[in-house]
Amino acid sequence: MIPTEILNDFKAVIKSYAKDQLIFNELDPANFYFQILKGHVKMFNQTEDGKEFVQGFFKDGKSFGEPPLFSDSNYPASAVCLEDSEIFVLPKKAFFNLLKMHENIHLGFTKLICKRMLYKAKIIQEVSIHPPDHRILTLLNHLKENSKSEGLYEVTLTRQQISDLTGLRVETVIRTIKQLEKSNKLSIKQHKVYL
Repeated sequence: MIPTEILNDFKAVIKSYAKDQLIFNELDPANFYFQILKGHVKMFNQTEDGKEFVQGFFKDGKSFGEPPLFSDSNYPASAVCLEDSEIFVLPKKAFFNLLKMHENIHLGFTKLICKRMLYKAKIIQEVSIHPPDHRILTLLNHLKENSKSEGLYEVTLTRQQISDLTGLRVETVIRTIKQLEKSNKLSIKQHKVYL
């Protein structure tokens, strides 16, 4: 999102995180901007009985956890590394100074946060009222739209990740994807899903 040379100009630090290491916990104060140099991060909420609801997956070049920086609130979810990762960490004050000096980056964040809000609104509706096939297709179509890919789109999420993002059991995801293939709403080639 933010070019690395600009992050370096504002003294962002690259921190190394091990696989399964927490970056922040839900309700921690939001004091830093995070952008992945290389790695894979999951943001999630966990219920008292240990069930996880995944808010999103983030990879190289992506930022995460920004909305509470703008609202002076705590992180609404926890973030954990899914693999060894290197992440730019920039204090909140430096982040806002950067945005003041780079209007185009500020506009980019406004668009990003709006896209994430629309995605959350779609998913809340899907999880609360729609059957599994509709939930899965809505998620996959959302991913395809945001990838801006032309033609056949390869879904890079695992069945487990689709389960985590839709609130469905993995078994339900597997069964539903097979049904969607039979009804020609997606295709499966060498265990990969295409839309």
